Amino acid sequence: MSRFTWHGGGLEAARARFGDSRGEGDAWIDLSTGINPAAWPVPADLEIDWQRLPSLAALAALEAAAAKHFGVDPAFVCAVPGTEVGLRLAGTLLPEPARYLTPCYRTHGELFGTATPIARADWRGEGEGTTILANPNNPDGDIVPRERLMAAVAQGSPTNWLVVDEAFADPDPSVSIAALVSDERPLAIFRSFGKFFGLAGVRLGFVIGPRPLVDRFRARLGAWPVSAAAIAIGTAAYRDRRWIAQAREQLHNRALALDVLLRRAGYKPRGECPLFRLIEVADGHALFERLAERHILTRPFDEQPRWLRLGLPDSDADYDRLAQALAYG
Repeated sequence: MSRFTWHGGGLEAARARFGDSRGEGDAWIDLSTGINPAAWPVPADLEIDWQRLPSLAALAALEAAAAKHFGVDPAFVCAVPGTEVGLRLAGTLLPEPARYLTPCYRTHGELFGTATPIARADWRGEGEGTTILANPNNPDGDIVPRERLMAAVAQGSPTNWLVVDEAFADPDPSVSIAALVSDERPLAIFRSFGKFFGLAGVRLGFVIGPRPLVDRFRARLGAWPVSAAAIAIGTAAYRDRRWIAQAREQLHNRALALDVLLRRAGYKPRGECPLFRLIEVADGHALFERLAERHILTRPFDEQPRWLRLGLPDSDADYDRLAQALAYG
């Protein structure tokens, strides 16, 4: 199970283990990730200069478009080649001792040489060094109230850094505390492009933080932190306000439909993030296997063998196949 519990998106490994599809009605449905299945449609005529290194002006335009989307000053925004890279760089730039709130995204526990896990329910915002948490959380979709995070920022000292991974915040902008970032606060926010826009392969993310921290990220990343394709796609997507508004509504409706499906199958869906749901069953690994045998890939967990996370199906037909598979599960 290690490949499937390590990270979502292991479709190649699933095909090798459970077989490839034999026809349209047997095609694999990948629900193992929390990625929007209805991706932003990249225009066929989008101009990408493959022959030259990205210009500083183009990078600045991307960061300005993203900053407007986040509701922050562009001076606080730095593009990174995916939030995974950005988070791991943060582990080399921010002070220890470090704490990470659990349950959590696996990378959070790997950022520092030593870090202390703290249950989300037990965290009170105290402690010197660095605290990292996800909001909304992965994998359970829990959301820490904005007021609680604001209080933690307010009581923090200059040596008490708070890092909030907002990779799943785009569907509901009210969750974000990015607007609190300033040069006077030890607060850093990470945002992902690929999840909400459904284009994980672009490998684009952002650090939002005080300008001295942003400068340190830029120094580590070098002159060309992201590709010309990432710049062109990201800039155009963040400027597409109509698509963003429609996507938020559609994700909400898709998540409600998944809730109904899961409840009808006898499961209690957990989570407030519309990109995925978590269910607790007698044996999550066994249900994973039964669904995979029907070519439906989900996300099991080593540390929580009763959990199974499901992303959003892409179509009515996929919802029907999932409902039928769960009826036999």
